[in-house]
Amino acid sequence: MSARLRGFGRFGRTAGTGESAETAETAGATAIAGTAETAGTTETAGDAGTARTTGRLWRSPRLRWPKRVALALAVLLVVPATTGAVALRVGYAGTIEDGTRTRGRDAIWLGHAWVDGRKKDADLRAFARQIKGTGLRDLYVHAGPLEHDGTLPASRYSRAAWLIAAVHREIPGVRVHAWLGDRLATEGPAGLRLERAATRANVVRSAAQVLDDGFDGVHFDLEPLHSGDSHYLTLLDALGALTKARGKPLSIAAHQIDPLPGQHAVAGALTGHPKWWSQAYFAEVARRVDQIAVMSYDTAMPLESLYGGYVAQQTTLALEVTPKSTDLLMGLPFYHENKLGHREKAETVAAAVRGTRLALGRTDLHREHFGVALYVDFAAEESDWTAYREGWGCTTSASCDQG
Repeated sequence: MSARLRGFGRFGRTAGTGESAETAETAGATAIAGTAETAGTTETAGDAGTARTTGRLWRSPRLRWPKRVALALAVLLVVPATTGAVALRVGYAGTIEDGTRTRGRDAIWLGHAWVDGRKKDADLRAFARQIKGTGLRDLYVHAGPLEHDGTLPASRYSRAAWLIAAVHREIPGVRVHAWLGDRLATEGPAGLRLERAATRANVVRSAAQVLDDGFDGVHFDLEPLHSGDSHYLTLLDALGALTKARGKPLSIAAHQIDPLPGQHAVAGALTGHPKWWSQAYFAEVARRVDQIAVMSYDTAMPLESLYGGYVAQQTTLALEVTPKSTDLLMGLPFYHENKLGHREKAETVAAAVRGTRLALGRTDLHREHFGVALYVDFAAEESDWTAYREGWGCTTSASCDQG
């Protein structure tokens, strides 16, 4: 999720959301448009000689293979994009099935202010009113970041005991997880290195530390995490042994799944950043955790309908391989930015909820271990909460009254 908690943030979201692909696409479109504009200006100016010369060069036998390559590249770039857009739009159409509402297993990522002293009792009471009647059960509270060697200074979450006690008192049944993460050294020299056994051992000790300090579970977000990383699976095995022995849940934030088979490999070869995971790798991760929350935002989709169709596709891909006993949560964008990789008017909570419900109804209507995860509390607007309540529903027959 990026430099991302705007100070204490998710790690890698900005770098890992398709900006490179979008930049390349934009650059290509600009080049094409610029060429066309230049050609038009030249001909308008009466430079027919240049136009004739260009035509003769294009017809030259020596350019036969370069022309074929250029046309092939155009087909490879334009046809999949057009076909994909149509497929996403179709995926966003249809009737939402009854029974595709909250199961009471939803989560929200909360910022660092909840554990460093900035939030007070009045803030918690207001938050309790905000989530009253919703399906929110789990709070992923930012308690890191981890040091690059996997250790965690306890001073980073000095007010955690207050928060945990207050949540248990004010919002019974809601669990407080320590959200831990760091930038991985997968695409640069600095960061946490999962290939080091000592670092992984420190991460496990940090998880034990936050559980000892009273957290109800531990949630990890390590980015950018490349598909197929076996060291991550080894870490999850060790963390799972710890949390199972303690009777606590282990959850993780997951990358999106390849929209097309092998797309992460193509992105990695072209940009150095393989944004997606393969579906098989996603399945390996899902089998090792109690909750897996898909970061289904920062997609670079330009239209709300395409974003909703993309979320529907991601939900289906995840449902197909997530064990029935694992909570699968689809991320909702509770933040508002306009930048490469994210367009506020396209990536809306309403579109994400609709896409999620459409896919749930088509793929696994009666699945109980399912929900949504809201990113992030401090950037949310009231319209996001309204779209969540109205679209995803409540745990009671009454409306989601804020009290």
